[in-house]
Amino acid sequence: MVHDLIKSKIESLERCVARISQKVPSSKEILESDIDLQDIIIINLERAVQLSSDMAMIILSESNAPVPATMGEAFEELVSRKLISPSLGERMKKAVGFRNLAVHAYTKIDWTIVWKIIKEHLDEFRQFAEAVYNWKP
Repeated sequence: MVHDLIKSKIESLERCVARISQKVPSSKEILESDIDLQDIIIINLERAVQLSSDMAMIILSESNAPVPATMGEAFEELVSRKLISPSLGERMKKAVGFRNLAVHAYTKIDWTIVWKIIKEHLDEFRQFAEAVYNWKP
């Protein structure tokens, strides 16, 4: 059974993804012009990536694995342990790259990329949550 800390993080991740899903505008142009909408979406994307990374680190720490040097390496290690698929691991690593850009260079965000993420890639967070939920220590 998944322990309380991971369960809490999965619930938070699900809230972030739901919040983004509720706020997806009808067009990329609306996203590009609405700074409040941009903030809601970016903050929840950042949180979703951070929560996913936190869960990866918890799993690795409980398996006595060496601590990864980066968030991306944590997902690589989950792939090597067959907790997530190689394709999901690669997509989660890309999400980390996006999160880093959003956190450190907010003014340089490419809203076309954000549009693609919110329209085509939110399900990857759900897939990750499911894999973590099914993890057996």
